[in-house]
Amino acid sequence: MTHRVYDAATHVFDPLHAYWESETNRKIVTALLVALFLSSLIAIELNRQALLPDPFREIIGYSHFQAINAAFTLVLLLEVVSLIFVLPCSVSKSVGKQFEILALILLRNSFKELVYLPEPIQIGTDLTPVLRILSDGFGALAIFVILGFYYRQQKHRGELMSGETRYRFVAAKKLVALGLLVVFLGLGLYGGWDFLFETRTFAFFATFYTVLIFSDILLVLVSHRFLPTFHAVLRNSGYAVSTLLLRLSLTAPPYYDAGIGVAAALFALSLTWTYNNFYASGEG
Repeated sequence: MTHRVYDAATHVFDPLHAYWESETNRKIVTALLVALFLSSLIAIELNRQALLPDPFREIIGYSHFQAINAAFTLVLLLEVVSLIFVLPCSVSKSVGKQFEILALILLRNSFKELVYLPEPIQIGTDLTPVLRILSDGFGALAIFVILGFYYRQQKHRGELMSGETRYRFVAAKKLVALGLLVVFLGLGLYGGWDFLFETRTFAFFATFYTVLIFSDILLVLVSHRFLPTFHAVLRNSGYAVSTLLLRLSLTAPPYYDAGIGVAAALFALSLTWTYNNFYASGEG
């Protein structure tokens, strides 16, 4: 029975993953990003000229800089989907992907501050938006640099599991990834409804990253079934701590969000360096 579940998860996950990474999908995504950005600029300008119906005026907004935020939001959504498809890979690769998303979120936060500046853009007496742009921008840069060292620490290690055991281990992670994909779609539909018809207070990324906390713990428990050694359990649990800090940074106030994110990335880097230098025979 269990083997049939693993087979079913693999047969569903693999075609979806192959399509997501395909050249055709990449072209569609690129065209969608450009179309969203340009259509947002046009819609905002029409709104500024009072040419849109009343129900759309509050939704569209009046600052052209909001078009940048819309495009980056779509980029983040696409990166979250990529993260889901990366989960069945090594834990270290999944963690790296999550920090890539955090860096993009910080950059998106920087662009969001532009809506508080006038058009044409100029700096007034209130420097708060500029300081927040600097904080989030340098936070994203610091994580980008740390990730460079983090990826250099990744090493290919010998197989510690037989072919059948590895198949079941990866299939179990694919099952978790499929569950996350369903949750992602459900939250996306709810978030879209809230944005269009409700209070627009639903924090999609913070909510989904909260779900990821539980998925991380689940993956740690799953990995313990296949990799029960102390150093493997400690490393995977440590990565879960680093991603927990990462998600806390999403709800932190300005300035603290970048600081906590950088600290989380440093923790993951330190854990990887320690693991490689003292437990080099571990599983990647």
